[in-house]
Amino acid sequence: MTSKALSPELLHKMDAYWRAANYLSVGQIYLYDNPLLKRPLKLEDVKHMLLGHWGTTPGQNFIYTHLNRAIKKYDLDMIYVSGPGHGGPAVVGNTYLEGTYSEIYPNVSQDEAGLRRLFIQFSFPGGIPSHASPECPGSIHEGGELGYSLSHSFGAAFDNPELIVACVVGDGEAETGALATAWHSNKFLNPASDGAVLPILHLNGYKISNPTILARIEREELEQLLRGYGWTPVFVEGHEPEPMHEAMAAALDAAVERIREIQHDARVNGNLTRPRWPMIVLKSPKGWTGPKVVDGLQIEGTFRAHQVPLADPETHPGHLKLLEDWLRSYRPQELFDAQGRLKPELAELAPEGNRRMGANPHANGGILLRELRMPDFRAYAQTVPKPGVPGVGDTLVLGRFLRDVAKLNAEQRNFRVFGPDETLSNRLGAVFEATDRQWDARTLPNDEFLAPAGRVLDSMLSEHQCEGWLEGYLLTGRHGLFNCYEAFIHIIDSMFNQHAKWLKVTAHLPWRRKIASLNYLLASHVWRQDHNGFTHQDPGFIDHVVNKKAEVVRVYFPPDANCLLSVMDHCLHSRHYVNVVVAGKHPAPQWLTMDAALKHCSEGIGIW
Repeated sequence: MTSKALSPELLHKMDAYWRAANYLSVGQIYLYDNPLLKRPLKLEDVKHMLLGHWGTTPGQNFIYTHLNRAIKKYDLDMIYVSGPGHGGPAVVGNTYLEGTYSEIYPNVSQDEAGLRRLFIQFSFPGGIPSHASPECPGSIHEGGELGYSLSHSFGAAFDNPELIVACVVGDGEAETGALATAWHSNKFLNPASDGAVLPILHLNGYKISNPTILARIEREELEQLLRGYGWTPVFVEGHEPEPMHEAMAAALDAAVERIREIQHDARVNGNLTRPRWPMIVLKSPKGWTGPKVVDGLQIEGTFRAHQVPLADPETHPGHLKLLEDWLRSYRPQELFDAQGRLKPELAELAPEGNRRMGANPHANGGILLRELRMPDFRAYAQTVPKPGVPGVGDTLVLGRFLRDVAKLNAEQRNFRVFGPDETLSNRLGAVFEATDRQWDARTLPNDEFLAPAGRVLDSMLSEHQCEGWLEGYLLTGRHGLFNCYEAFIHIIDSMFNQHAKWLKVTAHLPWRRKIASLNYLLASHVWRQDHNGFTHQDPGFIDHVVNKKAEVVRVYFPPDANCLLSVMDHCLHSRHYVNVVVAGKHPAPQWLTMDAALKHCSEGIGIW
């Protein structure tokens, strides 16, 4: 592919910016001192314990550099989701280069002393983790567990019409069930009222010590697979920097312009036919620009580049010179001035202000969070003349309340109900009096409540996708509810675990604003399975949740409809928790008047 997107001068500067990001990445993994190599490298300049992942990093630095150019050219509102595990050196290094990191952490300053701190803190006691952790500006996706990047990205794009989420999908990550399923998320994106997701499949060929499947099937088969998922892939492949820069610039320009065409066609011309959204397949060597051969073994372009390509020089003395040669290959003296600042002609390549991906407010969703407009839950109260009167089903009553929550927030578009095709089964059907299910694939005359836009996303039978969509929606400053059978919520145990960790860490980061709580409604619970029986009896998710600190989780067991209304109103108002509400959907006795329910819920557990 050829392109005139880059003038020779711009190509030269972008390549230098990429080299700067790669230099910072290697420095984070290896260096304890001497950050600008102002003197020959010594043993004491190198960390004693080397931890990190180099293999994915140069490709992500390449992508970030090119996204910066696209943001400036098209004035894009864009965030970056790093799917490959342990891509920390890339996202930290790039947010440092653009200036965001130093604004949030002034001690990691834009000078030689700041560079030293940047390097020391990485994978170091009291420092930062090796992935895109909550401490990293611009991150909504930690990547500590693989498979959820694309789901989070779509969740972020829902109801954010101007946002483009650039989602880097690792080819190892692409082998997980959650990610393989997430390609179908494009059937749920409304080009008129939602933003866009631009997947970039990072095809560098290897996992920890094995090849990746998508790298070893034929190009034709891979293209057919991605087209079968409904995408239009553009391939960028090679290893020589100059032609790769040209090809990537052309591919990104084509992708952005196609996204804008699709959105214009939907928003101006009213064409809501499901589009074939663009995506990019970047095929580059694992450990690109790193050591080619070490101790007689090929490194670049093999699985050996996955983590730390060079061993501790203390036990492998010859590796000290190899490390210095590697670092000097990026020509740091051309990139940084004598004080350690990125040279102005390179710094100007980064976007400005909130257009920087590390500073985009969507990646710190609490900044954008708006209160829900809430109906008075007392208006839905069930009459309880005496304890034990028959009820119609607690979730049936709740459905009417949620219907009006959806109705009251329709204009500001910041509330959605998620679930794996269980909204009706869990007797929340009243919400469909106010909204439809969002669905962008074909519809047939007998379908119910399917429309291009809606406040309910329950038409995909994947707990992973519903959870990932909701997490992405919450992390970018909105509100939601996940309803599911109690026995099946176990499928996302580890996703809950990761989100709870995120909440715990961000609660102690002053610059991270609190987000709306992750609310689960678990119906079809263990006590009333009726026709399902033993296969559907499993309250173990509760055990998993209550192992977390009380600063993060809450579990509620409302005994009747009035208590459920009070609890759900409280949960939707709460911030920065995971709330698990277990409630019945079948007709059951009602115990408390609304006044008594309020008293009971405010006091918590009690003996009747």
